[in-house]
Amino acid sequence: MRTIDIIEYVVARPAGVVAQEIAAGLTIPVSSLSYLLATLVERQYLARVGRRYLPGPALARLVSPRMALSLADRVRPLVKSLRSQTNETASFFVRDGWQLEAIVTETAEQSLRYSISVGTRIPMHSLAAGKALLATLSGDEIDAYFAQVRLEPFTPHSVTDEKALRKELAAIRTTGVGRTREEYTPGICGLGMAALVDGMAVGAFAVAIPLPRFTAELEARVVQKLEQTVGLFAAAETPA
Repeated sequence: MRTIDIIEYVVARPAGVVAQEIAAGLTIPVSSLSYLLATLVERQYLARVGRRYLPGPALARLVSPRMALSLADRVRPLVKSLRSQTNETASFFVRDGWQLEAIVTETAEQSLRYSISVGTRIPMHSLAAGKALLATLSGDEIDAYFAQVRLEPFTPHSVTDEKALRKELAAIRTTGVGRTREEYTPGICGLGMAALVDGMAVGAFAVAIPLPRFTAELEARVVQKLEQTVGLFAAAETPA
């Protein structure tokens, strides 16, 4: 309730308001208010200019037609939910040529965790999301990929053999799940699934898990959450 009260209080004062005014107007202790304001600014529901707080751009996105939002804005809530449900680092990747680009990422809140920066570009064969996207390509596109790309090794576990990777892609077409095990970063396993709209892949959701936590039980749970996330995305992107 305090969070909603703060947003409404700031929206009612479009010229901006300082923290002391909010605390006094809503009788919120300064210690609690500081944390709430920082979170609202981080999530862009409020903007801070000097000492004054103003309505932030995320408020406008809440009422914008969905398709007017960028792909990153549309998948961000799903990535946040995926991270929250698994407590592991979750990301959304898109293709950039024969590479992947991370456009949204949410890092796990655990001491042992994997992190990746938005904008990072990585060869497709080295991440679970990349394998999931490669598996959606046509035979001619796959042939072009192998003709143009050198399968560079990043760790001793990297898959650099064309025949072995083709075999993996055939399995992914059946299961829908891309998998990596220490193929890009030592000690990190990945699970990824392509996000489809009208049968076309627009990107892929992925979860990165440190090897010590990568049990069969956790793998099964993450795959289930990925399936749910991809389903929610497809349903939201399909016109009623």
